Amino acid sequence: MEHKEIRADYDDRHITVYQAYNAAIADAAVAAGTFVPPFRAGRMTWIKPSFRWMVYRCGWASKPDQERVLAVRMTREGFDRAVREAVPSSEGVGRKPEVRVQWDPERDLHHRPLDHRSIQLGLAGTASERYVREWIVGITDITPLVREIHGHVRAGDLDAATALLPPERPYFL
Repeated sequence: MEHKEIRADYDDRHITVYQAYNAAIADAAVAAGTFVPPFRAGRMTWIKPSFRWMVYRCGWASKPDQERVLAVRMTREGFDRAVREAVPSSEGVGRKPEVRVQWDPERDLHHRPLDHRSIQLGLAGTASERYVREWIVGITDITPLVREIHGHVRAGDLDAATALLPPERPYFL
């Protein structure tokens, strides 16, 4: 499974990444249109352009402190810069890179691994601060959508679940 692919919902100027948080952080971020306290800028924060990987990671918005899923619209310029500056997590031991990259198995709607890997980026220090202050253009709480899709998956209606997925396609820098 060495095939790596960035798949995302994007247009000419922006890309959507996903993050899951508790209600306090999510409410403040949605109200402000970016992350504000109790979110701590400068601390490592992980962004994921894959919706399916995000819902796998947060257990369909059911894990503690990950009950709310946010779609974060950010500039492609910022995302591309983060990808270019990223150091693989496995190589960052003993170092403190501002951007880390991990490639994890993409997941299907039942959370089974697929044959390719999806990217996630860890932003820390000034990269996290740039993300919050410069790169984010909007934040939407998509928790109701996540729960609706999960309901279709639990009911065995994968066609209905798939129809609601964000329109992700291969992304190239």
